[in-house]
Amino acid sequence: MGHRILGHRILGHRIRITAGGTQAEGELADNATGRKVAEALPISASARTWGDEIYFAIPVEAELEDGQEIVEMGDLGYWPPGHAFCIFFGPTPASRGAEIRPASAVTIIGRVEGDATVFRATASGEAVVVEAVG
Repeated sequence: MGHRILGHRILGHRIRITAGGTQAEGELADNATGRKVAEALPISASARTWGDEIYFAIPVEAELEDGQEIVEMGDLGYWPPGHAFCIFFGPTPASRGAEIRPASAVTIIGRVEGDATVFRATASGEAVVVEAVG
């Protein structure tokens, strides 16, 4: 596949994320948490926003795996304290400068393809669906 996520292969498990009127596709990482998320699909939730991050609780419980305190634009993360799926598309209130910093370390579980900033149009409380594609 050629893509790499912080040392993890892409599963090739393609997903579609619909948040309010915004939609993007991505792929999940080939790590234990990414596989748990894939098994839980489809997931429906209510979006919460925190700066340029959307997060929502999912029915997955996992320990922190290769935790990252700073992430990249378009990364998908799992935040263990809130059992939350996170979509990162810019700085958060915890960021210093232009970095993208979660509230605390996350497990990288995938990436959004294309321009992740499209999620800026999503408001807190809007419906979010994460589903398998293909």
